[in-house]
Amino acid sequence: MSALVIYESWWGNTRAIAEAVAEGLGPDVPVVDVIAAPAPLPPELELLVLGGPTHAFSMSRDATRKDAVEHGAPPGHITRGIREWLDDQEGRDDIDVATFDTRVAKVRRLPGSAAKAAARSVKRHHLGRLIDEESFYVEDREGPLLDGELERARDWGASILSRHGGLSPGV
Repeated sequence: MSALVIYESWWGNTRAIAEAVAEGLGPDVPVVDVIAAPAPLPPELELLVLGGPTHAFSMSRDATRKDAVEHGAPPGHITRGIREWLDDQEGRDDIDVATFDTRVAKVRRLPGSAAKAAARSVKRHHLGRLIDEESFYVEDREGPLLDGELERARDWGASILSRHGGLSPGV
């Protein structure tokens, strides 16, 4: 496996963005829910794209995940999100990493995002070379995604691939 997209999603919007990013990266790029994400990462991995929803201007944590469930989200990620997955990783210097988030459009100008927090965590854990971070927008907490965001995610995936320099044969 040369590329991998890992996501945390509550309402399906971040999952949809992750799938679109993977399409932009090329055929057969795996898209994995953080609950099933590998730790440690496979040694052959060249490119990691990591995304999650913005909760309280950062990556989700126990309290914000419990709040999401109280507001009707399914309880699947209550114990493990992107934050915890990153904490379980060992340092690597041989992979490129891009981070993304989904966030409510009406607060797009406010500081803080899960993508920025994940990028800081990638650097802190020496998980690889950070090559990009991006935010994608939803109308409200549960969505839907704003018009054009899936196309923008596919284009972003393709741009990540070009910055990375392509993937090894056999992806």
